[in-house]
Amino acid sequence: MTLKSINPYDGSLIASYDQVSEDKLEELLDKSASQWVEWRATPFNKRKSLLEETAKILRDRKEQYASLITREIGKAINESRGEIEKCAWVCEYYAENAQRFLISEEVATEYSKAQIDYQPLGPILAVMPWNFPFWQVFRFAAPNLMAGNVAILKHASNATGCSLAIQQLFLDAGFPEGTFLSLFLRGSETSKLISDSRIAGVTLTGSTLAGKAVAEAAGKSIKKSVLELGGSDPYLILEDADIDLAVEKCVAGRLMNAGQSCIGAKRFIVVASVYDKFIKKFIAKMKMAKVGDPTEDDTHVGPLASKQFREELHFQVEKSIEKGAVLELGGEVPEGKGAFYPPTVLSNVSKGMPAYDEELFGPVASVIMVDDEDAAIEVANDTNFGLGAAVFTTDLKRGERIASDSIRAGAVFVNDFVKSDPRLPFGGIKESGYGRELSLYGIREFMNVKTVVVS
Repeated sequence: MTLKSINPYDGSLIASYDQVSEDKLEELLDKSASQWVEWRATPFNKRKSLLEETAKILRDRKEQYASLITREIGKAINESRGEIEKCAWVCEYYAENAQRFLISEEVATEYSKAQIDYQPLGPILAVMPWNFPFWQVFRFAAPNLMAGNVAILKHASNATGCSLAIQQLFLDAGFPEGTFLSLFLRGSETSKLISDSRIAGVTLTGSTLAGKAVAEAAGKSIKKSVLELGGSDPYLILEDADIDLAVEKCVAGRLMNAGQSCIGAKRFIVVASVYDKFIKKFIAKMKMAKVGDPTEDDTHVGPLASKQFREELHFQVEKSIEKGAVLELGGEVPEGKGAFYPPTVLSNVSKGMPAYDEELFGPVASVIMVDDEDAAIEVANDTNFGLGAAVFTTDLKRGERIASDSIRAGAVFVNDFVKSDPRLPFGGIKESGYGRELSLYGIREFMNVKTVVVS
């Protein structure tokens, strides 16, 4: 089978790639397993120097890699540059902190000695999506390589160029061959790969449907899995919110990567007393976003990753309107080349509509009016997802209380849009997945937490 990379801006073929043969796959898996034996014995200082070199190369080649992301995915070029910079940051973060995170811990007991060791499990398979084709790979690879695991990447087919570039980058940084491998496989082959005895664990970032398939395959093989899945992040705009700040952050959170982000702002839950003021300014700000050529520096919103994704998004918008949502802005498929979809605002959104119940993976905002704080919290939690959320209020103690005690999600931000950060654990609950990436918690996910007791 051939994997094709299509430029979503103009529909041109970037490149074609042949799927790995069964014989070659066996060779690569053997290579990964044997390399792990050597890599886990490599001193932290050596791993650190290699990851620091990786960060340096990322920054040196930022324009090259950013252009590749923009060609393959359609992401606005300035966002692509930011993605590469963030990858360098996560490499530096784990280079600096991994040894401290994994140091053995002594526990006071009646024994002569009792300690907890953190030891790598082996080759870890990462099934990664296209929307952040470098960042989502590096937030997996940096901690696991520093921990002594080796990495096997099964990337989305439309990000195969990025997958190849990342593999070569690690080689150029000095990582031994087999420490990081990219495999070109159909998604349907993933379950078979998970069951392979040489794979020690699997992490997936993707849809809830894909997560269920990976969890099932991992469960059958009794293997550790981490799932970072979809989201329908609620943003609460309370009556005492700074509306200008809320509008700025909400629009930025919704239009990031043309709305194609699991932690993108999606449902805007606005208290009635400030609803009119908010939605008027929100629509005006959404309308100002420049949609166009993603290679231009002043473009805010590039095309969606494919015309198929655009069709799926437009269907959700049309269905929501049929069920009573009001189209305030956008909502029409533009003519011409490219998989573009305009910034779109739906109001009068309620339960039973795709705009309320489902994840909208594109620049479409669902605005919901509620009476008060209690109603806003109820609507925010009325979802199968639980990835991120945000609360806007000038009373910071109130915001912290709601974020900490009331919103059921993996991350809640007060007066800002949700974002991932190497220093903070990242992941969700409910149908948004389980397990954590990043921070101390992320690096320990694929470790054997071993108890050692000396009597």
